[in-house]
Amino acid sequence: QVQLVESGGGLVQAGGSLRLSCVASGRTQSTFAMGWFRQAPGKEREFVAAMSRSGGITYYADSVKGRVTLARDNAKNTVYLQMNSLKPEDSAVYYCASAYGGAELLRRGRYDYWGQGTQVTVSS
Repeated sequence: QVQLVESGGGLVQAGGSLRLSCVASGRTQSTFAMGWFRQAPGKEREFVAAMSRSGGITYYADSVKGRVTLARDNAKNTVYLQMNSLKPEDSAVYYCASAYGGAELLRRGRYDYWGQGTQVTVSS
């Protein structure tokens, strides 16, 4: 089994930055695609970003493109989501997710594992 644990959420002013971290543990860790989804009150969960096993392929949602960057450190079994120029509409619970196969699965909302989430709140 694989376990994912997120951290790094918090309260920030509009225009601020946060870096979210996701640590994977368990068998076959760091051998699959990893990414992030988010869910705000009254909204369905939506895709944010995903990265392939090697980091060679990355996808970003149009709503965050240009403001977020994914990075992966396989030696630490960790993926990072650097978020800049945050907007109030970015407020949500952010979930780390992983999938065997490829990053395209995460882009389409399919994943095999996910964490408990970390809250991001952006105030104006």
